[in-house]
Amino acid sequence: MAEPGEGLPEEVLALIFRHLSLRDRAAAARVCRAWAAAATCSAVWHDTKISCECELEGMLPPYLSACLDHVHNLRLEFEPSRKPSRRAAIELLMVLAGRAPGLRGLRLECRGEKPLFYAGRDVLEAVHAVCGAASQLRHLDLRRLPFTLDDALVLQAARSCPELHSLFLDNSTLVGSVGPGSVLELLEACPRLRALGLHLASLSHAILEALAAPDRAPFALLALRCACPEDARASPLPNEAWVALRRRHPGLAVELELEPALPAESVTRVLQPAVPVAALRLNLSGDTVGPVRFAAHHYAATLCALEVRAAASAELNAALEELAARCAALREVHCFCVVSHSVLDAFRAHCPRLRTYTLKLTREPHPWRPTLVA
Repeated sequence: MAEPGEGLPEEVLALIFRHLSLRDRAAAARVCRAWAAAATCSAVWHDTKISCECELEGMLPPYLSACLDHVHNLRLEFEPSRKPSRRAAIELLMVLAGRAPGLRGLRLECRGEKPLFYAGRDVLEAVHAVCGAASQLRHLDLRRLPFTLDDALVLQAARSCPELHSLFLDNSTLVGSVGPGSVLELLEACPRLRALGLHLASLSHAILEALAAPDRAPFALLALRCACPEDARASPLPNEAWVALRRRHPGLAVELELEPALPAESVTRVLQPAVPVAALRLNLSGDTVGPVRFAAHHYAATLCALEVRAAASAELNAALEELAARCAALREVHCFCVVSHSVLDAFRAHCPRLRTYTLKLTREPHPWRPTLVA
């Protein structure tokens, strides 16, 4: 009797299996010898997503341990409030640290709420271990890790991961503990770094100058989050430094996220005319109309995405209409307040590249769903 997989070549089976969850890959590997060979080949595991909530509990499955050598890019999801999920994530990271030479990308995502008074030290120690072992690591994304990141982690990456192309530390923590000094060391140790995500307090004039150095490789993305008290107290960055950086890297895109912790005087220091803002997210406790108007006047050539969370008002409607008329390159706009019909008409009329928008004319139950432009 023919085995189920005999009619399909291994490369076709691998193409199918790479889209399966971890649990389904394990089930496929038990069907027959042909499927087992395909389910454990490197092509299936090159880009892998693992959810510790539903796929790993307790001991690391033997079949996964055997395939970790093939993982180049890992997206690991876990729920810190559930101990089994957290333990599984830590165990996987520690095993990976022991055999990580081939790892190229690591993205960690926490689901659900963080337990009260839990600082995530055990998770961060596991991340340290992976960084120390993965000398070929090129992409590290910790934006969805709700723990305080520090200089030690940045310096570990600087010492052990010279091939880094992107590093995102702009997470949702309420305390910023990464200083500009460690970021400067990172830039010196990782000359190929092209994308960097930071809290505003981690940025400095010296960092902008280092990025603008003549021998620096092309730099593509700087994501800045302004959400903690340290960000509000950050030193101002002169407009001239942004002018020099933009001249050195004409294709640079800056993403700005301004949260309620940022007072009005800090907002004016952050929004410099020469910053090439491609994405602007405003969730301010104070004035939002002023920043929207500022963006309309100074970011018209670069702004591609806008998100606004504010109270509805006639003044905000007028500012949004002005922005729509000036920012023709916009691809998405999301306003989480009711807007006037004239605002919707303005974005439809003046933004031909618009692909998705959230512009509600009446209150609706949350969550508000965006509209896709055909």
